[in-house]
Amino acid sequence: MAQTSETVVVVGAVAERRAFDAPYAIGVVDADALRSAGPMVNLSEALARVPGLTVNLRNNYAQDLQISSRGFGARASFGVRGMRLYSDGIPASGPDGQGQVSHFDLAGADRVEVLRGPFSALYGNSSGGVIALASAAPTERRFGLDADVGSSGMNQWRMTIAAPLDGGFNLRLSASGFETDGFRPQSAARRKLANVRLGWQGEADRVVLVLNALDQPAQDPLGLTRAQFDADPDQTTPQATQFNTRKNTRQGQGGLQWQHRFSDAGALQRGTLVVYSGARSVTQWQAIAPATQANARHPGGVIDFDRSYQGLDARLLWQWDRLRVVAGASIDRQSEDRRGFENFTGTGASQVLGVTGRLRRDEDNRATSRDLYAQAEFDIDTQWSASIGARSGRLEVTSRDLYLSNGNDSGTLDFHYTTPVAALRWQPSAGLSFYASLGRGYESPTLNELAYRPDGNPGFNTALQPQKSRQVELGAKWRAGDLALDAALFQARTDDEIGVQTNTGGRSTFQNVGRTRRQGAEVALRWRIAGAWRAQLAATALDARYRDGFLTCAGVPCAAPTVPVPAGNRIAGTSPRSGFAELVWAQGGFELGTELRGQGRVSVNDANSDSAGGYGVIGARASWRVALDEGTLEWLARVDNVANRRVAGSVIVNETNQRYFEPGAGRTVLLSLRWQRRY
Repeated sequence: MAQTSETVVVVGAVAERRAFDAPYAIGVVDADALRSAGPMVNLSEALARVPGLTVNLRNNYAQDLQISSRGFGARASFGVRGMRLYSDGIPASGPDGQGQVSHFDLAGADRVEVLRGPFSALYGNSSGGVIALASAAPTERRFGLDADVGSSGMNQWRMTIAAPLDGGFNLRLSASGFETDGFRPQSAARRKLANVRLGWQGEADRVVLVLNALDQPAQDPLGLTRAQFDADPDQTTPQATQFNTRKNTRQGQGGLQWQHRFSDAGALQRGTLVVYSGARSVTQWQAIAPATQANARHPGGVIDFDRSYQGLDARLLWQWDRLRVVAGASIDRQSEDRRGFENFTGTGASQVLGVTGRLRRDEDNRATSRDLYAQAEFDIDTQWSASIGARSGRLEVTSRDLYLSNGNDSGTLDFHYTTPVAALRWQPSAGLSFYASLGRGYESPTLNELAYRPDGNPGFNTALQPQKSRQVELGAKWRAGDLALDAALFQARTDDEIGVQTNTGGRSTFQNVGRTRRQGAEVALRWRIAGAWRAQLAATALDARYRDGFLTCAGVPCAAPTVPVPAGNRIAGTSPRSGFAELVWAQGGFELGTELRGQGRVSVNDANSDSAGGYGVIGARASWRVALDEGTLEWLARVDNVANRRVAGSVIVNETNQRYFEPGAGRTVLLSLRWQRRY
């Protein structure tokens, strides 16, 4: 395991640098940690090692992972909000700020970098920071086969071919198939994932082409009410089987990253160009009663959309003696054909539920963002350095309603933003540094949040404003031999926080609920104790609260909010504390490890009327790597939740039917065999 002081990171910086030198909190999870954390299916397996970050596996592959950073993104009921997502420089977040990570190729990753907070001008439309996956370039010709089996019918296969090629080329091909029955009824899922990475390295140029395809059908067991969860966390709410709730997802995309080094252009050192394009199709059958859909304005119980997206990011790097400057421009677009259908056919005794029925919604939605940005870093002297930057852009969202029998919900909105950043770093000795960072976060409303007006009239919700935050971070980093310690204090004050306003007739509308404050502390420790022993710790304390009172809904239907949320209430979906600890003994090719993961209570709604209890769970693993004549054979065995504790692994924030609780799995077992051979 490489020491943190030697880890080179890319995310957030003008140019590559050591994580120790970055004037902001950044976490790095390397390939070894990803491989030992599980079957390499979900980011939740390994990212608990990063303080400040919450990545919950919902045990529901019809919904995305729940990801939040310092409390930003916690309110998302689907998709990832509040964070920018990248895989090999290719955005996985849309122009309106919503993203998905299901296509991330963890098995092919060299590392995953996490920047907490909006402390770099190189990224847009987020408050919580950045998650960036970087894949590994092949260094030798290898063929690999992986096989995983585990609890609840989980099985997975993976095949990989990697090789350096003549003429500076290198190639990595991988394909995998994953299946699980799930530990609850109506929670089975399958995933097929294929990835191609083609690289070329010349004297002055480096080009990486990445292609991937995802096919993932998954059942949806829905959440449980408090009474259901307390009675039996392994059950599924009856509506899930009654309506056969499920979701089918297909995605294909490609992206190219080109870097050119200038040798005779003075201070101009490097240019980088990223272009990408892709398509994503989703069909989701929900548990909405036919009687509810009788409302003429209801969009139906089946969501169906086809989305195409593309973008470009171009930047140049200049470097003088003590000054480095990067400037660039980006454009991101998405075009979406979104439809809604009834989730039933027929009436009375001939009625069939959980199928696609009549059309109830038909829209052409578009979002386009155009940004300019610049960031500079200056070495004041041998101990002091400073950085400053800004990003300015425009987001345009448009909806053209093609289903006019219930009114015309067409509309167009423009949002303009400028997000400055600044940092100062002091390094009094080779192994110690202190820093202070300032940044402004910006989150636009998503297309879904803008879709409907709370007064029931047709058209966009033009009253909904972006939420804007002012954030500060103070940190220290210490390296002493085999010890690496990072600590950070942070505070974020947000205006115009976005929350739910009404929910009636199948239409949710949103409002700005006022001011919020998120503040806390983070600690990350890595320590090679002695000989074969090493330890790791990540701990977070977070106080995330509303500073203004507002009204929210009590349930469905809700034509007007009536439940008071007083100032001082905790922001739903956030935990006041969370942590990860690991102790490992490794000798030769054999490794034993034990892990502790835990978090405090989590409020399920803004009224704070109920919460998921805090918990701590223990995991254990053993791995053995054997060198063969032409390769390696690796065994991995994991037992997670050793004590078989039954906890709520995640919550569905402000769920209108009060099905807030998504149970975590009990004791689970994983056995993996990974074989690689040089050829």
